Amino acid sequence: MSYLYGKHVIKSGLARITDGTPQYAGVIVYNMSDIPLGFGVAAQSTDHCKELEPNGNVVLHQADIGEYLRGVEDDMF
Repeated sequence: MSYLYGKHVIKSGLARITDGTPQYAGVIVYNMSDIPLGFGVAAQSTDHCKELEPNGNVVLHQADIGEYLRGVEDDMF
């Protein structure tokens, strides 16, 4: 959920990942219902994610669907 507030995806918040994802690859972030939430960059390769500590970054945030609403809110006030 914090991804929609501009935070990175950490390993403990990861449900699944595509096998063979290289580091720095562009990725699309989905929720558990397969609705796209945004996109980012893979901070680690899939192989390295298996050994990563629970609070390590897996996806670096670039954009999400909540940015529009946050932008509108800033314009209102």
